[in-house]
Amino acid sequence: QVQLVDSGGGLVQAGGSLRLSCEVSGGTLSTYTMSWFRQAPGKEREFVAGDSWSAGRTSYADSVKGRFTIYRDNAKNTVTLQMDNLKFEDTAVYYCAARTSPIVNLGDMAYGYWGQGTQVTVSS
Repeated sequence: QVQLVDSGGGLVQAGGSLRLSCEVSGGTLSTYTMSWFRQAPGKEREFVAGDSWSAGRTSYADSVKGRFTIYRDNAKNTVTLQMDNLKFEDTAVYYCAARTSPIVNLGDMAYGYWGQGTQVTVSS
């Protein structure tokens, strides 16, 4: 049974940085496409960034392009979301998610495994 554990959230001022981590257990990270989603209060969960297990294929939401970077360390079974130049509107609970298909799907229904979420709060 694949399990995902998110960590790294916190409170940061606008313009600052945070690094989120997702630790994968019960499975081999190199066989999973990994994505990050977020959900702000009163809003639907939305895609943030994804990394296919087929090397070199990453995708980002337009709202985070150039500010966020997703990368993985298959040896350590971890996926990281580096978030720079954070904005107030980035405030949300962030979730990592996994699927076996090599396609980074922007819809959350395509992912069968989820972390518990980690809160990111950006003060303006």
